[in-house]
Amino acid sequence: MAEAAGGGLWLPPRAPGGAVLRAVEMHAGGEPLRVVPPGGLGELEALLAGLPLLAARRRWLEAPELDGARRRLMHEPRGHRDMYGAVLVPSELAPKEAAFGALFVHQEGASSMCGHAVLCLARFALDYGLCPRRRRSPPRKIKQHHERKQDVPIEVPGYGKVIVDIGYGGAFYAFLNADQLGLDVSSSRIRDLVDAASAVTQAVKAQLCLKMLINLLFFFFKVHHPEIEDVAFIYGTILTDGKDEFNDEPTSNICVFADAQVDRSPTGSGVTARIALQYHKGLIQLNQTRTFRSSSTGSLFTGKAVKETKCGDHKAVIVEVSGESFYTGTSVFTFEEDDPLKCGFFLK
Repeated sequence: MAEAAGGGLWLPPRAPGGAVLRAVEMHAGGEPLRVVPPGGLGELEALLAGLPLLAARRRWLEAPELDGARRRLMHEPRGHRDMYGAVLVPSELAPKEAAFGALFVHQEGASSMCGHAVLCLARFALDYGLCPRRRRSPPRKIKQHHERKQDVPIEVPGYGKVIVDIGYGGAFYAFLNADQLGLDVSSSRIRDLVDAASAVTQAVKAQLCLKMLINLLFFFFKVHHPEIEDVAFIYGTILTDGKDEFNDEPTSNICVFADAQVDRSPTGSGVTARIALQYHKGLIQLNQTRTFRSSSTGSLFTGKAVKETKCGDHKAVIVEVSGESFYTGTSVFTFEEDDPLKCGFFLK
């Protein structure tokens, strides 16, 4: 980018006093991450001042100015319907002893956790000096606690009755073998997989609400997190090839979340939840490394269960996930007042 007189960055014409948003572009396994570093929101960062991380996440959903910034960053013409972002917040807003915090955003809103984003941010934090480098400390691994429910019957309109497992890996996902829907996760059209996965997500959400409403106690899958009630919702559906038993060969899956958004990577939080389910079923043991392939891009993550633990009163397992992250560039976004599409749009 050319420099203006005085050494400042040259910017195109824009609305007087309008926001200038800055980002570093990355990806892990093909899934994009638009990182907004401290200062990247400009004057809008004042809306987050003094808020703890969880309250800051709620503010994103409630403040029109911040939600407008999310739409402008995630939606077209600057983003696209499958864009993903991380807005970094100062360490004083993050949990104790954290070097910084991150708010994860996408085309529908804000999410509770994102594994591919953590893989990117681990590298970003080291390269940009947000935390010190430590010898022998792999920068691209994440650990998380997990819970699960299995063999839940769901009636999916257009597909019939299926059996799903529900696992938590920073977010709650429904899991099922794609062949229950008459599809193959590795060879079926992406559009068909997305439509089917979205139908499963909606069916799980709808039937969960109905069963809560009529209080049928023999249905046992009310989604609940013992420590963070804000994450107690079905975030998406992950279709698999059904190869859950331990094997050295990769197992494939595709994750569809938010408003039919497709993860290009194997999905970090989804891999952690899937490993937790496999461990709970006795299909894998501690420290057995499995490889997970994205059926959309062929990219690979690896993961293993490393330790049993508890999350509240629930049995859980700590899972370690590894993957690679890469930089793709930097962005400076401006907005013209008379642009009718300046607030963003996306096509469905």
